[in-house]
Amino acid sequence: MLSEPEKKLLEAIRAARERRQPLSPLAEKLGVDLAGAYRVQAASLADQPLVGYKLGLVSPAKQRQMGLSSPIYGRISRTMLREPVLSLSEFVQPRIEPEIAVVLRDPVHPGAPPGAIALAIGAAFLGIDLLDSVWEGYRFSAPDVVADNASGGAFFLGEQALPWPVEGELSLYLDGELVAAGSIAALGPVTEHVAWLAAAVGGLEPGHVLYLGSPAAAVPARPGVLELRGPGGAVLLARLEA
Repeated sequence: MLSEPEKKLLEAIRAARERRQPLSPLAEKLGVDLAGAYRVQAASLADQPLVGYKLGLVSPAKQRQMGLSSPIYGRISRTMLREPVLSLSEFVQPRIEPEIAVVLRDPVHPGAPPGAIALAIGAAFLGIDLLDSVWEGYRFSAPDVVADNASGGAFFLGEQALPWPVEGELSLYLDGELVAAGSIAALGPVTEHVAWLAAAVGGLEPGHVLYLGSPAAAVPARPGVLELRGPGGAVLLARLEA
């Protein structure tokens, strides 16, 4: 059950998405803490099939900036995994960032050791996270962004499986212009992040898709052809339309 402040936060986020109009941060004003924000997040997607999670703030530096000591997560519903053509008119403030995603072959229980987690990962793929925050200018507190599903808007997933563990660089192009790039090593200890996530959500299931965060800063989205290049010549293509 949501508290009255949590209900107000959920209603404000839903209204902002319906109107496609950003808001000023609300969580602190309403007195909603991080635990309450995760309840709001769960309620916002309670009627949609869950297919996985996205990790955010995976670097210690980003965590310190937000006053946290751990990553955050958002939920991925089936409708968020999109075909390679997408209209930006669906979103409030769309931004894009390159990622690696993994698909689990086996369950990951809370408290699973790193070796078991590594074996549970069935395959890795290139991914693009199309972020979409309702908070004006992407200025928010940790509870604000968590309640807004960690800015999760839509996701593209590559088709070519990558060797695991994945090493190398990610380079994201928009109409041939390099807009974001970074080393996969910057994502840090992936098995530790997945262990944290499994503990936070009560376990992960086979088939869950996990987006592991981005080694590069998100950039504003605009219409054009996206091309994400990764290790071994892997490429993920998508088109953004107005």
